[in-house]
Amino acid sequence: MHYQEFLPETSLQDYIRYFWVLEDDTDNFSVKSFKIIPDGIPSLIFQEKPNLFFDMHAQAAPQLYIQGQSTKFTEHRVMGNFRIIGVYLQPTALKTIFNIDAFEFNDQKVPLEDIITEPILEKLINAVSLKQKIKIISNFLLKHISKVERNTEKATIASLFLQNGKTLKETQKEMNLSERSLERLIKQYVGMPPKMFSRIMRFQSGLNILRQADFNNLTEIAYQIEYFDQSHYIREFKGFTGTNPERFMLNANEKLLNFPLWDASK
Repeated sequence: MHYQEFLPETSLQDYIRYFWVLEDDTDNFSVKSFKIIPDGIPSLIFQEKPNLFFDMHAQAAPQLYIQGQSTKFTEHRVMGNFRIIGVYLQPTALKTIFNIDAFEFNDQKVPLEDIITEPILEKLINAVSLKQKIKIISNFLLKHISKVERNTEKATIASLFLQNGKTLKETQKEMNLSERSLERLIKQYVGMPPKMFSRIMRFQSGLNILRQADFNNLTEIAYQIEYFDQSHYIREFKGFTGTNPERFMLNANEKLLNFPLWDASK
């Protein structure tokens, strides 16, 4: 498999973290299984051919779709070669770009054609080069951002506090917001209650530490990211990945973070 990342143009960096491309052009037609791990980031996904990836219920993912915030792990399977282009958005970007409350997308793959009428899928299919495809997506997003009244500063700041490990109480105090106001703001712009978003951010902090090849002390990780104990940390880890930390590190091949190729034979 081959993986690439591309930074967005400057005018899009407040809304897009990066573009990514994952492809397999080998002649290996065995079934490959991928896990999708909650990371607090919504995405826009384009599959260069239809009916490539299927979920655990044998439902095909749309060819061009919005992946809303994930609150639980899921699995995708693909057979044969493929190329997918993804856009990792900022946590508050869905509301800003589409003017739809972000929670409407939670744990869903929403076909872009259900939201907009312009023929962007047709343009992407007909574009020859990867550079052209990324430009088409960039122009589309820029066009829609300009249509939406931007009132996301509070939501962006609050989400950054939570991403950086501040507690809900600390965030409320810093933002001068009541518990209910913070709840409404984060749910509308990020897509989930602040408590769930904070849990995912803490889990991701631990996963980033675990990814360090020389780090294998789970008790130290648990205390470092303020879990009550190791068993609490492992229970939370299983909830978001479906497995324990040791098995995840053994079985997961993360070309793309939080979308690992999963080898269940190990």
